[in-house]
Amino acid sequence: MSHIPNYLGDAIDFAQVHRVLVVKLRHHGDVLLTSPVFRALKKRHPHLDIDALVYHDTREMLTLHPDIRCVHTIDRNWKHLGLREQWRHERALLGELKQRRYDLFIHLTEHWRGALLTRRLRPRYSVTASIPKVRQTRGRLWKRSFTHHYPVALTGRHTVETHLDALRRLGVQPGEAERDLLLVPGELAEKTVDEILGEHGVDDFVHVHPTSRWLFKCWREDKVAAVIERLAAEGCRVVITAAPDDRELAMVRNILGHVGDTAKDSVTDLSGQLSLKELAALTARARLFFGMDSVPMHIAAAMGTPCVALFGPSNPVLWGPWRVPHRIIQSEMHPCTPCGIDGCGGGKVSECLTTLEVERVWRAIDELSPARP
Repeated sequence: MSHIPNYLGDAIDFAQVHRVLVVKLRHHGDVLLTSPVFRALKKRHPHLDIDALVYHDTREMLTLHPDIRCVHTIDRNWKHLGLREQWRHERALLGELKQRRYDLFIHLTEHWRGALLTRRLRPRYSVTASIPKVRQTRGRLWKRSFTHHYPVALTGRHTVETHLDALRRLGVQPGEAERDLLLVPGELAEKTVDEILGEHGVDDFVHVHPTSRWLFKCWREDKVAAVIERLAAEGCRVVITAAPDDRELAMVRNILGHVGDTAKDSVTDLSGQLSLKELAALTARARLFFGMDSVPMHIAAAMGTPCVALFGPSNPVLWGPWRVPHRIIQSEMHPCTPCGIDGCGGGKVSECLTTLEVERVWRAIDELSPARP
């Protein structure tokens, strides 16, 4: 138990809690940033059985986590199967969750499903964030669906700490060692990556992931190519990756099209070829990660790999690389940054990002990367 005294009058009695469900229905990076919640809760209360509920496509962010008993999932494709088939899947999931008889429900988003689930599962305790706009629009039904609400700092607080605030509200004070991200690639992913790197003769390398599912978070292709050429000129091997998405794969092709033939010999292109677990195993072996504000950056942080990350409209205070050596590159010439908009005027192109200079990015890489051979 924590040695820090608890001053909350309504902190919960964990002696009455045996099964916990943590819900995070968001994207991959958001789910990975919940990983310290499971560690902190299990460390303070080892008797707990802790489950997670996430979208099916994000499950690899939490599977194999040693403090999670089971990862339940919701497939976003259910809604395309027709109402009858969707209801069949929803009913099966609800039945599975009901059988667990959860005592504590931790809801880490403002998704309506959380309120509906607390009313169906009836846990002894339930907690969610108290977000002003949510309170104002959803009224008493939302508020009364949870026994505890925790405030979200208005001055800016990293998303990991905001997640951990849910535990603090319940009387759990996370220790320093429990704040780190945790992602377990697994033996199969590690073996696969070792074999791939061996086939390409790659040992010491820089991992470059220049793409994002959100195009407004991407840098100019010719500028990424210029950084790759500088790395090659310094004697660095480069492994470039991207998701198996047509737009991202096209972006990598365009980047490599800008890279000169001599530098191209130093590049191993694994774009579209790796699972998320394999991506984690790969970046764990890199000396440095260079990329955008996207899930591979968070994966690199979870694996302890130093990061150089480019930020445009997003706020690095909330979303920056967590607890690893890093450099964040963000425009100092655009007072509107961070705006949170999907490109200037909603046009999917962020001027604050595309105008970043190659030299500034290179200086950050040069400062953070270990001595080269």
